[in-house]
Amino acid sequence: MASTSFALSALSISPSSTSQPHRNPSAYSSPSLPRHLPPYNLSTTFLGSRLSIRIPNLKHMASKPRTAVATVLFSLPTAKPDRISTGKNSKWSARAIKSFAMAELEARKLKYPNTETEALLMGILVEDILLLTSGTSLAAKFLRANGITLFKVRDETVNLLGKSDMYYFSPEHPPLTEPAQRALDWAFDQKLKSGENGEITVTHLLLGIWSEKESAGHKILASLGFDDDKATELSKFMDKDYDRSFK
Repeated sequence: MASTSFALSALSISPSSTSQPHRNPSAYSSPSLPRHLPPYNLSTTFLGSRLSIRIPNLKHMASKPRTAVATVLFSLPTAKPDRISTGKNSKWSARAIKSFAMAELEARKLKYPNTETEALLMGILVEDILLLTSGTSLAAKFLRANGITLFKVRDETVNLLGKSDMYYFSPEHPPLTEPAQRALDWAFDQKLKSGENGEITVTHLLLGIWSEKESAGHKILASLGFDDDKATELSKFMDKDYDRSFK
C-alpha cells in the first residue's frame, strides 16, 4: 500500500515504523504540558500499519496578544471640503458622530435608500438612549421635555414618507440626501461663525435639521410642536453637548 499522510486538525499524521518509542518518565513529572511530547503509535488493522500522532510545538500555536485599536473620526460628510483649510479648530463631537451613525442605522431599519433629515433626528434620540449612562444629550433632553420622543418621530416618519418595500435592502451606508447634507454643513458653518474653537455638538446638528424648512425632519419637528421660539431657546446651549443630571 502506498505511503499516505493524513491531517487531523492541527495534528500531523504520517506513517511511522512499527517500533514502540521510548518514553521518558521524567517528561511527565511536571503538571504542565511539555513543549515536545514523544510520538504515540496507533495500530490499525484496516491500514495494516501504524500511525504516529505527533503533538506540535504549542509555543508556536499560541496566539499572540493583539492590541485593540480604536479609531475616532472627527468629521462628517461635507459638500464644502475647502472650508476645512480655514484654520479653525472645529470638530464634530463624539456624540454628534455617534448620532450620525445611529441615523444611518435608522434609515436601514426603515429600509430607506437614503439618510434624510428625519433619520438624523431619530439618530439624535437613539444615541441618547444608548449613552444615557454617560449623561443625557442636551438636544435630546430638550426634545423629550417638549414631548418629542423617538417613537413619535418614527410614527410621524412612516406617516409622512410611508413604508418601504419589505424586499428592499438599504445600502450599508445610505447616502445623504441634499437637505441632510445641508443640515450638516449649516451646523459646521454656525460653529465657524461663532469664532470660537471647540466641538460641533448634537445641538448644532438638531438646529441644522430645523434650518431645512422643506425637509422631512423639519416637518416632523413642526408637527410635534417644535417651532422657531424653541429653536432660539435651544440655541443658548449650542456649545454644550450633554448633561450628567440624567433627567
